[in-house]
Amino acid sequence: MELANLEARTDALHATWADGAPATYPTLWLRDNCPSAFHPQTDERVLDLLALDAEPVLLNAEAGGETVILHYADGHVSHMPLALLAAHRPGRPASDPAAIPPRLWRANLTPAGVPRFAAPHIMADDAVLREWLQHTAATGLSLVNRLENRIDAGVDVACKIGFLRETNFGMTFEVVSKPDPNNLAYTAVTLPLHTDLPNQEVPPGFQFLHCLANEAEGGGSLFADGFALAEDLRAEDPEAFRLLSEVAIPFRFHDRDADIRTHAPVITVDRTGAVSEIRWNAHIAATFDMPAEILPAYYRAYRKFMAMTRDPAYQLTFKLEAGEMIVFDNRRVLHGRESFDPSTGFRHLHGCYVDRGEFNSRLRLLASS
Repeated sequence: MELANLEARTDALHATWADGAPATYPTLWLRDNCPSAFHPQTDERVLDLLALDAEPVLLNAEAGGETVILHYADGHVSHMPLALLAAHRPGRPASDPAAIPPRLWRANLTPAGVPRFAAPHIMADDAVLREWLQHTAATGLSLVNRLENRIDAGVDVACKIGFLRETNFGMTFEVVSKPDPNNLAYTAVTLPLHTDLPNQEVPPGFQFLHCLANEAEGGGSLFADGFALAEDLRAEDPEAFRLLSEVAIPFRFHDRDADIRTHAPVITVDRTGAVSEIRWNAHIAATFDMPAEILPAYYRAYRKFMAMTRDPAYQLTFKLEAGEMIVFDNRRVLHGRESFDPSTGFRHLHGCYVDRGEFNSRLRLLASS
């Protein structure tokens, strides 16, 4: 990136880039980000910001090849890389290979349209690994096939991304019908669309469900894009969207070994106003505790979102086969299951989680390799 013009003022550096875009860098920002402020090995900041004047005085600036040389009244000289100044213009977020815009979908996404990747290719080729992660991030889900017939085959794929997220259900979990269940997933009944563990302070990120057997009658998988649901709600009923995004409700899971609770809204928006997270699980939503005057309006909004999750216009359904694994963003994509008859055959899924932070870290590392 080339500079068209530089102007040093006592309180800021004013630059015009070759593309005509102006940028202003206050002097304290420049000193805070001077290369000398960082440890040469760890790249962590070692500068004590309080050791500087509140407004360092800039005397002059000159282009010096790939750097801009800055002279200050206190005698400090900075050699600021052009690449740093171009990438971190105040008011403009730095580029991020993990910031992949979501591609919203409704019932227009058919089973044939779900991104599909072969496990052996993911394990052997980082280019395929990166492509798989990119598609999974954009769509919110993908299907991995050709998994070996062993319990940890899906876990091995998840570990290509990063560390597994342990929960009160363990590092991994078995989705099978149990005689003494502590979760509806361990029964044969219908599971309406939901996200897992909204009772956690930070719910798990990406979920991996490896199908080892699915021989019973029924047991089809159900998915919906929670971001699409939320955006449609925002367009159709702004007041319902406001309530679900501003009013925190209690979530709680408890059994003999754990009692995990939090308050959080159903819809979370980021600093730009975009939907960034969905917490939807009517089974472990605890007793609503907002003021009585809010309850009627909140229930109306809550029921409207619930009705949308039951609408086939948002649903994707298919039945996993042995050797397949569905991977999805648990904080975006709602998932569910049709009831099944365990007397007609065995159904066994092996699951684990990898948090969004690990997922995004792997995307960034692959982009820089």
